[in-house]
Amino acid sequence: MSNTYTDLVKQTFYFPQEGFETRDSNLYFNDLDLKAIIEKYGTPLKLTYLPKIGQQINKAKTLFSNAFKKHKYEGDYHYCYCTKSSHFSFIVEEALSHGVNLETSYAYDIEIINKLYEKKKITKDIHIICNGFKQRSYTSRIARLINTGFKNVIPVLDNVDELDKYKRSVKVPFKLGIRVAAEEEPNFPFYTSRLGMRAKDILEFYVDKIEGYEDKFQLKMLHIFLNKGIKDDIYYWSELNKVINLYCQLKKICPELDSINIGGGFPIKHSLGFDYDYAFMINEIVGTIKKTCKKAKVPMPHIYTEFGSFTVGESMAHIYSVIAEKVQNDREIWYMIDSSFITTLPDTWGIGEKFLMLPINKWQNEYQRVVLGGITCDSHDYYDSEEHINEVFLPKLTGVNDAEPLYLGFFHTGAYQDQISGYGGIKHCMIPSPKHIIIGKDKHGKLHDWVYAKEQTAASMLKILGYL
Repeated sequence: MSNTYTDLVKQTFYFPQEGFETRDSNLYFNDLDLKAIIEKYGTPLKLTYLPKIGQQINKAKTLFSNAFKKHKYEGDYHYCYCTKSSHFSFIVEEALSHGVNLETSYAYDIEIINKLYEKKKITKDIHIICNGFKQRSYTSRIARLINTGFKNVIPVLDNVDELDKYKRSVKVPFKLGIRVAAEEEPNFPFYTSRLGMRAKDILEFYVDKIEGYEDKFQLKMLHIFLNKGIKDDIYYWSELNKVINLYCQLKKICPELDSINIGGGFPIKHSLGFDYDYAFMINEIVGTIKKTCKKAKVPMPHIYTEFGSFTVGESMAHIYSVIAEKVQNDREIWYMIDSSFITTLPDTWGIGEKFLMLPINKWQNEYQRVVLGGITCDSHDYYDSEEHINEVFLPKLTGVNDAEPLYLGFFHTGAYQDQISGYGGIKHCMIPSPKHIIIGKDKHGKLHDWVYAKEQTAASMLKILGYL
């Protein structure tokens, strides 16, 4: 019986599949020769493949367009990118090149909006959805945007006091949204999200604070956000129906209300066994909204989505070398990598996130069960299970091409990891941030790569710490 790593994968999954294939026992990611990239740049490294962002955006737009046609839906669809997923200019500008709108979550996001406008990457017609609990530094920047002619800025009210801040500082008529506080999942320690207003309070708030002021501000949007994202289960459909029914109630007394924002994005592939029917879910969402509105005899709302991880997550990979094998007892074989999971993939440590992990070479070798260890002195710096199984299997280090190190890739890591770990700062045990390689396409469609950031140096960290 053959027991190479190739055999293991093909016996467990349908392989090759979109974005992943092997040639000569080496892994290719979105048709990129990862082995050649490693030979050029070394490890550890982060790799961002920009064309994947446009593919994801256009996939969602196409599916919503198809669903609108199928259901004869009488509204518009607006795709928003959540900047908090990755604030890097090359990410945001790539997304904008595919016709997206933006969603912000903090005051400094507004400074990014201003810079994008200065660089002529956006116009003042762009839809900007401003979410989050807002301090004065945030609301004042939002007001400045509106006052300077950004006509499609919608601050989404998180609480009843927020409106007063805009009433004092915005000098022109403006639009509003209200975030509906979602009920948390049964296994969550809280019953209701800390963000947003309780659904039962919103009608009274509208009558008391918004109705009658239409010449100054108008309620245009209801927003709901679910931490777990868009999933086909009772919890999701219950929360979605709650906000649709609230929209129908409000629409009858608030003719200006015309949009629903479905926060919480689509899941992305974290395993070769990933199976999610995007077309089905979009069809069900569109059909559900239409059916409820028809029953209530109110116009169908425009639909906004806020996709962060879905937009950028599948565009990035983290690549490491196995630098040593340690046999600690009769059951545990450790592969030590040349970086740290805590510092480069903090979600694996903080919330137990599993990413799609595959070897880049040695697919023709036999495989064994291993535990992956980072090089910090922290006992929690390890990775020991995948999304589809509570184990990790990888090729043995000895076999074909013994002298060559085993290279590992963690894929679809493009959302939140840099934001959480802190880009360019001090890392645990002073492990340096790896070099960051960008791969994009020029105006002729030809791929080209460049170094966005070199590996962090000792001097850069010592300067932050006050030694230099």
